[in-house]
Parts: sequence; C-alpha cells; structure tokens
Amino acid sequence: MGLFSESISKKPHIIFDPLYGFIRMTPVEREIIHSPFYQRLRWIKQLGYSCYVFPGAEHSRFGHSVGVMWNSHKIIQSCGRAVDEKELMDPLLHNKEKDYHQMVRLGALMHDLGTFCFSHTTEAAYIRFGETTTKVGGKGLNDDHENLGAYIIKNTDYPGGITYILKKYGYDPQRISDLVKGVDPSVLANQILHSEVDCDRMDYLLRDAHYTGLKYGSYDRDYLLYHFEPRRVGDHDILTIKHNALHCVEDFLQSRFAWYSQVIRSARGAKYDAIAEGLCYYFLEKGLMYRYSDLLEMIEKSPIHFYGFNDGYFMGLVHKHYTEGTLDKEPGIKSMAETLLLAQGARHVRCDELKQRLLNQDNPEELVRYQKRAQGKAEEIKHVLEKKGTKEHWYIADIPEKQIVFVKSSKNIVASNKSGNVLLERDPVKISYENGDIKLLAEVENSVISRLHNTTNFIPNIFCSQGAYELLAKEGVIEDVKPSEERI
Repeated sequence: MGLFSESISKKPHIIFDPLYGFIRMTPVEREIIHSPFYQRLRWIKQLGYSCYVFPGAEHSRFGHSVGVMWNSHKIIQSCGRAVDEKELMDPLLHNKEKDYHQMVRLGALMHDLGTFCFSHTTEAAYIRFGETTTKVGGKGLNDDHENLGAYIIKNTDYPGGITYILKKYGYDPQRISDLVKGVDPSVLANQILHSEVDCDRMDYLLRDAHYTGLKYGSYDRDYLLYHFEPRRVGDHDILTIKHNALHCVEDFLQSRFAWYSQVIRSARGAKYDAIAEGLCYYFLEKGLMYRYSDLLEMIEKSPIHFYGFNDGYFMGLVHKHYTEGTLDKEPGIKSMAETLLLAQGARHVRCDELKQRLLNQDNPEELVRYQKRAQGKAEEIKHVLEKKGTKEHWYIADIPEKQIVFVKSSKNIVASNKSGNVLLERDPVKISYENGDIKLLAEVENSVISRLHNTTNFIPNIFCSQGAYELLAKEGVIEDVKPSEERI
C-alpha cells in the first residue's frame, strides 16, 4: 500500500487516443487509472474472442473506458453544462457545476470497472452460476460487472483503493456508483451514461470499427455531438437531440444494429465466446477458478491479486487444466478447451429452426414461438448425441433471450414507464424542435426508425464438435455445409 500517495495531487495527465487525439485527465482521474483496479482493464479485450475472426481486435477495456469518459465530457460541453478547463483541473475547487461535470466523467470512466475476463463472455457464466445472487446484502443482485464495479467503488477504502481516492478528492462513492448503474437523481446524467445514444455506445462503435477494420460502426460523431440539447421536463433536465441531426441519429442506430447482427452475433466469432462461457461455467461448478465471493474478498483485501483476474488468468486456466490432465475424465470439455486454445474444431449448426429472423418487438408471442423452435432443435440434438454419440461429442446452444433492436418500441416504453411521463424514461432517444416540442424518436413522422422501431433481430446459434456435426448431418438432423462455405 506504500506505493500510493495519501496527499492530493495537482498533476493532470495526458493520454493520446487513436480516435480522439489528446485527452486530458484530471488529478483524481489520473490517480484512479493508476490503481490496480483500473490497470487490470488493460488486460481485458473489449470484444472477447472476436479477435479470433478479426486479428486487429486486440483493443482493451482500458482504452474504451477512457474514450467513454471523453465522450461524456464532449456531451456535457455540447449541453452547456461544462466548466472551463482551469476549474475542471483544479482538485481543490468544489462547486455544484464543477462537481457535476467531474462526477459524470468519473461515472463514465469507471462504468466497466467490474468487467470479467474476455468482457461479457465469462460474465454470462458467473450470472448463470449465481453463487452470491441471493446473498449480497440480501438484495438478490446479479453476479454481473455492474454490481462488481459498484462493489469496487464502495468497498475499497484504503490507500490505492477507488473508495479511498474518491473520498480524498471530495467525491461521494455512492453517487459515483449510482451514476455507473444509471440510477442517479439527475435524469440528464443517467442519459449521458446510459441511453440508446450515450457516451458508451458512441465510443465502442467507432473504436470496434477502427480495430476490426470494418466500417459497420461508422457515424458522424462531430455532427451528433453538436446537436445534443438539454430540455426541461417537469422538475428534470433531460437529454435531447435536435431535429437537424435526425438522420445522423438514424445512421448511429442502424450502425449499432448492423454491428451486433453481423459482428457480435456472427457465428464465426460467437462460437468461441459460447465455448469460453461453457468452460467458465464448468470451472465454476468444479471450483477450478475464482468464484464471485472470491472476487469480492480480493477487492476488499488484496487489489493486486484482483488485478490478476483478467484474460491471461482465464486462458492460463484453460491451458493448465488441458495439459495437466484435469479434463481427461471429461472428453467433451477437453475437446472444447482444445478448440478454444487452437481456434479450430467447432462447427456452426444450420437448419431452419436456427435461421436469423427479423421479428416484431411488440409481438412477444412471435419471439417465444421461434425461441421454442430453436430450443426444440437443441433438445433433438441432445437426444441424438446421447443415444448415438460418444463422450467426445459436445454441443452448445446459444439462444439469446435479449434481442437486437434499433430502439425500444413505443409500446414497450409505455409499458415500463413508472414516472407517468415517457420523456423521463432514461433510455429512449428524444428529438427536440425549435418550437419547443419534444418527441420520442419512434414517433417522429419523417424518421426511418419510426418504421423500423418495433423490429428485433433474433439470431439463435448452436455449435458443436466436428464429430458431433458429422453424426448429426448423417442422421439428417442438420444441414451439411462444407467448412469452405461458412460465412462471416
């Protein structure tokens, strides 16, 4: 702990970002990013196993999180709520405007502090395993990255800890935690950090496109930033986008829709994420890796050990258990480990029940019908493999419950609204007009999104070993597509 200063630093910090150029960090931000909790993010890939398909996608959660902070800063400036740089960089100055500006930046900077190995890939296994879900404060909280990040922010009150640093510089850890979770009293702040067009999505679309070499995430960031506008609704300020930027917003949302459909859910990359999730769940069941309670204990007592909970830790475990014979009694699991280590050996199952489909977001029965069809195919595959397969044969069903949408449909917004005013809902895009009107994007007559807003993209996948694939094809359960015909 002696490595960390107990005095307030007045020294700012400059980072050169490949997307935005020079980014100035305030003294409190500088100290946070040099903590073990933040430096850990350097060793966690932003896109999980997408690097197996796009070799350039080696970028980290560290760079992304700094970029999210910078976008939050630019939105605050666009909204006219920013203090000047001299005030922002002075760690001893505190007033309402400066603290608001700084706290939004801090919430953005730390929004991914609790990220798991390979980002959302292994997180899904922790959530499914649910070791502490009913135990953390008795609140039934998920074992997810948001709650883990909030735990770091509120339970590390020692030199070098995030709680300690925040308190030292005069900021309330609970307020920052609320910003990270999107439940702050300020609707405007929540929307800057968590909405359909927010600082997080603004960064990862451009950053992921840059590092993969694809153009799906392209949109006009400068034009979009210029058109953010705060408006007063009741007792709250909300974030709107001027009608002049309508088509820029549509480009943004369509880019995100295409990105998730064609990259994140692309079977060529998603199969490795699914395998890693399956292996992580197996390791958790067998007690072969840190469980959530272990992570909480390390956060409280040993940050430098928590630092080691990163991509290298997980791949090291896969390699260790594969080479040392731990998995010899589980040939299917061992085959999955080999597939993950060598990026080969898994096949993508194709059949009518697993086709990608555009569905109606406002018709949940339609989604349930296709989910049941996909789950029925998974059960059929399971039955055939149990009856005629061997222990080396394995399969993984990746049937998503959360769907890909352009924006949340008007019907769903109204159904979930608790405030009595849909304009105070956090997530939906609001379009503002010169005459003072404000509309949900889904209700703007000349918007393409108003015609597509209720559309959802259902992309079910099933992956299996080569041997299982050959058996299933022979039994006529799936289509037999040659490897050379597999598509991105």
